[in-house]
Amino acid sequence: MALVTVRAAADRLGIAYSTLKRWLHAGRVRTTRTEGGHHRVSEAEIERLLARHQPPLKRRETGPEDDDWLGGLSARNRLHGFVEEVRVDGLLAQIRLRIGDQFLTAVITADAVRALKLKRGDDAIAIVKSTEVMIATAGGSASRSRPDQRQGPRRRSRPSKAR
Repeated sequence: MALVTVRAAADRLGIAYSTLKRWLHAGRVRTTRTEGGHHRVSEAEIERLLARHQPPLKRRETGPEDDDWLGGLSARNRLHGFVEEVRVDGLLAQIRLRIGDQFLTAVITADAVRALKLKRGDDAIAIVKSTEVMIATAGGSASRSRPDQRQGPRRRSRPSKAR
């Protein structure tokens, strides 16, 4: 029975090292300890986890652009991330997703959270389908314009008539 490090197992599973460590400490992953107290994961355990979590892990193996397992979804803007926080309050829930070093917050129904079984530490995909996208600059330079850019027509103020 071959044993691999937690980092190597996370790579094989297509998940973050920190996610596998959380699963390990929560008891979701069976490991063997070395004499030095380090965890090692067996090949059989990796196969069990792959079989259990096949759809999300398949995406990681084939690349983020191959989202056929989502079905015929028409949305093009799919952001793969990690659930940082789930807050449920009444009928609504707030989901905070970490995408790289950025965060995205979505408000969905509490029923959707239960149906998706979303919890902190899960991998998830934010699918953005919108008719409006706003763009901003980090320096707030929207008020500055380059001299070579044409300014729109200027309105002339009319003198008001005294009554």
